[in-house]
Amino acid sequence: MKITILSPGPGEEDEIIVKVKELSPEMLGLIGRFKEGGSRDNIAGYSGESIVMIPISEIYYFDSVDNRVYLYTRDKCFEVKKKLFEIEEEYEGSSFIRVSKNTIVSIKKIEKLIPEFNGRLEAKLKNGESIIISRGYVPSLKRKLGIGKQV
Repeated sequence: MKITILSPGPGEEDEIIVKVKELSPEMLGLIGRFKEGGSRDNIAGYSGESIVMIPISEIYYFDSVDNRVYLYTRDKCFEVKKKLFEIEEEYEGSSFIRVSKNTIVSIKKIEKLIPEFNGRLEAKLKNGESIIISRGYVPSLKRKLGIGKQV
């Protein structure tokens, strides 16, 4: 990939031009982040009466339990006032990927994958936790990681 940075001339506004052979989900996510001005760098987490701004880079996974969504960092848990599908849409093209009906995980936080029964995988995270990846989500995870059969 080639990156060219030019300064605009007098009277010209800032402009980003994207030239790609294929507009991948990752590229769409990047374009979305430029349009939003980086507003997706943090997410509000609720802990008791406190609201904490958590950097996206610190999030290991999101999990839905009893119609509530929680985010997990290395050693803390916070409630999020968004639905799981909203998080999935907002962070499409980023390092986050849906791995089950109830869970979205950051692939950057996966230490290793272990095959399980019935085509499932167990993801061991860098904080020592384990997450089960449902067999229906295994192919998309493998594609995102660039492993397995390439069709």
